[in-house]
Amino acid sequence: MIKDSQAQIIDKKSWNNYYLFKLESPRIATQAHPGQFIMIRISDHPYPLLRRPFSIHSKDEKSIDIFFQVSGLGTDILSQKIVHDTLDILGPLGKGFQVGANLKGKEVVAAGGGRGIAPLYFLAQELSSHGASVKVFYGGKSLKDIPLKEKFESEGFDLYCSTDDGSFGFKGFISDYLKAELEKFTPSRIFSCGPEEMMKKIAKFATEKDIPADFSLESIMGCGFGVCWGCVKRIRKNGEEEWVKICEEGPVFSSEEIIWAEYEK
Repeated sequence: MIKDSQAQIIDKKSWNNYYLFKLESPRIATQAHPGQFIMIRISDHPYPLLRRPFSIHSKDEKSIDIFFQVSGLGTDILSQKIVHDTLDILGPLGKGFQVGANLKGKEVVAAGGGRGIAPLYFLAQELSSHGASVKVFYGGKSLKDIPLKEKFESEGFDLYCSTDDGSFGFKGFISDYLKAELEKFTPSRIFSCGPEEMMKKIAKFATEKDIPADFSLESIMGCGFGVCWGCVKRIRKNGEEEWVKICEEGPVFSSEEIIWAEYEK
């Protein structure tokens, strides 16, 4: 873990209430892997006190990107930062997606909903660099909630979009779109991040079709590195169920490890 108290915002883009920041932080960029995250100190004032977690959206040699949606006080304050402002960040944190040469020449799926798409761009880039063929499923409530679709298209990824209101692409949830498309092909692996209900559905039909799947879980985090125990979730390890810290043991877990609430009955 690296503490960078002078990570400068060198680029900022926005769409409605979605934001994409590029932060200059060479040491963190060098060590970052898909699925990992950073913790950002939002304000120099005592309130809000706790840092906020943000997935690493992409990186280059000297910088990392974060993509987020304004959803509360912390993200609202962050969205008001401007180019050349500096942020105090910790990272890269957590255990990310397992990506390697074993997926070379194979079809894989990266499925995200809303702001949950954030880590999947970095992941899709990494998968492609290892020779995998990536199908990206990107869903939102409406067209304005899938602002990164052109970015994915410009990278040449096979993109499938859905909107709840039918304003663009498939009308309905991205989980329903993926389920329908899986009648036509069977990927070697599914990677997903987004609302828990979406991931539960994907986990269920992935299990039914015997498709390995990895999920990046979202959680409220106080510290980001395992001290506060504020982000625990029940996980199955070595045949036993136990409470683990998402920030330290995850945020990425395989489908068979996650104990989804709807499966507990």
